[in-house]
Amino acid sequence: MQPRLKTGDAPEVRAGRLEDYMRRTIPLVTQMQVRVAAYDAAGLTLSAPLAPNINHERTAFGGSLASLATLACWGWLWLLLEDEPGMHMVVNEAHMRYLRPVTGLLTARCAAPAAAGQGKFLEVLARRGKARLELTAEIAEHGALCAEYTGSFVAYREGSNPP
Repeated sequence: MQPRLKTGDAPEVRAGRLEDYMRRTIPLVTQMQVRVAAYDAAGLTLSAPLAPNINHERTAFGGSLASLATLACWGWLWLLLEDEPGMHMVVNEAHMRYLRPVTGLLTARCAAPAAAGQGKFLEVLARRGKARLELTAEIAEHGALCAEYTGSFVAYREGSNPP
């Protein structure tokens, strides 16, 4: 078993830990060839090549785009809570808007929510053992917005009632 990394580690170390965890526990990540492209205080960006995510129109499959956006938001939350033992995180509700086709590398960016929203989420989680947070992700190509994602995520401690 690997030693736990602390949130004080460099962002690239934390990003590597997330990518490794997703590959070991979420088979779809391997099939889609998802990678952590960037992680910093502003958010998390995941990428995946077009080839394993292509549809019959030779553009990105909508399900792959939705999966990548969900994973970006879930991954950001995982990084926020990585030092919290016995924590579970699930998507509770999601909405995706497809605006234009993606014809190359798929990239989904989950922007970190405002500090006030994060603080309230963490306070409720500490008090109740369960909390909900809305996260958003964008998929862009060549500077043009291609898809928008909004998801409601629930984090809960082991032993508390799941959502």
